[in-house]
Amino acid sequence: MKLPQGRLVRQRVVSDPGTALASALETELTGYARLESQDALLLDADGVGVLTFEDGVPTVAYHTGTDSAGEDALTDIAVAGPYRLQLYELAAESLAEIHATEELCVPPETPAQRLAGDPSLAERTREVAPETHPSADAAETADEPSAVEAFLDDEEKIRAIQERARAEAKERATEWEFTQ
Repeated sequence: MKLPQGRLVRQRVVSDPGTALASALETELTGYARLESQDALLLDADGVGVLTFEDGVPTVAYHTGTDSAGEDALTDIAVAGPYRLQLYELAAESLAEIHATEELCVPPETPAQRLAGDPSLAERTREVAPETHPSADAAETADEPSAVEAFLDDEEKIRAIQERARAEAKERATEWEFTQ
């Protein structure tokens, strides 16, 4: 995904990617955010998360290191912070072609849900999103459970993890000579 260079309007280190989303929404940013995680900063991990906005509403998500797009990119962006955040202002015409690429688009509320875990921010974003948002069709499938919800609904996997944790705890207790 190639974006033209925008005008830098904000740069700072943040612990929560929700800060970028809230700031873009409050300022009605048309442009994009670059979120570079501590892994990329400290460990030479590849990749930067890029979110585009139109009037403050997230439209596109992309991760440069994994070349993932859309909702998959949000998973790659949602690594441990802190993040170096850069917000750029860019003309809507410069983003039109990218926003028209369906596989890059995300439902308006999804970044707030997945990156920030902030239902209030997700609701505020959904309220201001236009009905013509590029992912309007994708929003119909947004009722599907998230990866975390699907995992939590899988009782067999949870039971297996609990059993494995108990076995490891017993093994360590024996190793460290703890008695019951």
